[in-house]
Amino acid sequence: MANKFGLGRGLADLKQEMGTIPDISILTGAERVVVKQIPLAQIGANPDQPRKTFSDEELNDLAASIRTQGVLQPILLRAVTGRPYQYEIVAGERRYRASKMAGLAEIPALVKTLSNENAMEIALIENVQRENLNPIEEAAAYKNLMEKCQYELADVSRLIGKSESYIRNIMRLDTLPDSVKLLVESGQLSASHARTIAVAENPEVLAHEIIANKMSVADTERKVKDAARSTKSRSFVSNSMDAAQIQDIESRISRALGVSVKLREKRGGAGQITLDFTSRIQMQELIDKLTR
Repeated sequence: MANKFGLGRGLADLKQEMGTIPDISILTGAERVVVKQIPLAQIGANPDQPRKTFSDEELNDLAASIRTQGVLQPILLRAVTGRPYQYEIVAGERRYRASKMAGLAEIPALVKTLSNENAMEIALIENVQRENLNPIEEAAAYKNLMEKCQYELADVSRLIGKSESYIRNIMRLDTLPDSVKLLVESGQLSASHARTIAVAENPEVLAHEIIANKMSVADTERKVKDAARSTKSRSFVSNSMDAAQIQDIESRISRALGVSVKLREKRGGAGQITLDFTSRIQMQELIDKLTR
């Protein structure tokens, strides 16, 4: 799977120029990347940035440091088109925000040519390795990466160096009501408690009961075990197709189109059908059949 993440020689050069950064293993190519002073007015935030909340206290402290010492580590940008700004932040939004607070007009930056997928990967890696994300942001980031980049759970696991079970458990939090997510983000409810009640039918009621009664995770698990389960729970994905059904559908489509077919079902009934062709001629034949 190494080539999926674009492993290449460009990382060593980037590390040398950028200083101490997380192990960003997906930067590629022989592109020469140098530190430039980029006007803050030309920079915009990444809409897929995993981190959504920034502590005012932390930003104020960093802004004070920048006023006296400057920005010690360049941020990472990529050039974009069709946006109200010329460059989009890939890594370093906190430094960018603090620099604006400090009154800077420019910021040292590395400008790298990156795809949307690579930009999402880097932003996720930087935030996860720096432990900048709260559990809710982390869950949303994994879901975003899987949906927009078509990654499997195993792909995300290899990318960030965490187990599939860890990622699966964290992603449970994304199914919670917004009111419960706010309790986790504010620290009133632990991520462990939240993961436990994510499979319950009434997580909001349980969340407030946990806080009011100061229930332990073990107590919460016993409570949930006896409570009604949510239809979002894996125990209730009764309408998912089994392997035989999937194979039958793949075979029928393959016979009709004359190409190899792969069907992948996701939660909630969504999914993908992948059609493989071995030549331009077969591709054109397939297009003709689909558009006939």
